[in-house]
Amino acid sequence: MRLSVDVVAIGAHPDDVELHAGGTLLRLAALGYTTAIVDLTRGEAGSRGTVAARAAEAAAAATVLGLACRETLDLGDGRLADGAASRAAVVAVLRRLRPRLVLTHHADQPHPDHVAAASIVTAAAYLAGLRQACADDGLAPHRPAAVLHFGLPRGLAPSFIVDVSRWDAPWLAAVRCHRSQFADPADAGPQTAVSQPEFLARIVARRRGDGAAIACSAGEAFFVRQCLAVDDPVALFARPFDVLP
Repeated sequence: MRLSVDVVAIGAHPDDVELHAGGTLLRLAALGYTTAIVDLTRGEAGSRGTVAARAAEAAAAATVLGLACRETLDLGDGRLADGAASRAAVVAVLRRLRPRLVLTHHADQPHPDHVAAASIVTAAAYLAGLRQACADDGLAPHRPAAVLHFGLPRGLAPSFIVDVSRWDAPWLAAVRCHRSQFADPADAGPQTAVSQPEFLARIVARRRGDGAAIACSAGEAFFVRQCLAVDDPVALFARPFDVLP
């Protein structure tokens, strides 16, 4: 697919991006930016849901989020590893989609696939700009301006938080598209930590907490390694707050 986008979010599994950055993708789409999701695996190692069901759920969520495209690389759920082949696969995606920004996992996460995804994507974003790296893909070099990390570990201060208050309803609708993974009283299948009602409640609570940090009702937090250049600090910091933090 020959398609350029402004922002691509790369998650280890279907639903990872929705949970942690879905509101941001909705806000960016409302601002006129083109967005995409790349799932590194099909989620085939999960205790709930089939590969076919999860693919259908991911497609439904893509529609809710207004994505320009969604792709799956099938790099192995539960065995995702940072190596030459996985880096080359992501390099090819970045050179083809040519995003300005990339969103992906933070490396400090309990799930080993999330850790691997952070490492793969960070390395690939750099390598994609080197003409001689992965040159056999036949694509022109392209390096995104920044890699933004979501799913931050507790105690890490975010570099910034996006106000996603206005997109709470469609965010939850996109998440609930992944119905095989979350609480369903009618589902007699195996129960997991994710399928417990408390799981989504914790995600919502964290969004509320991140929102409170910037005086709004819902926020999504990101970490970026490079320093942020600010052209107008007055405009940046002089936002009127109803409630001072």
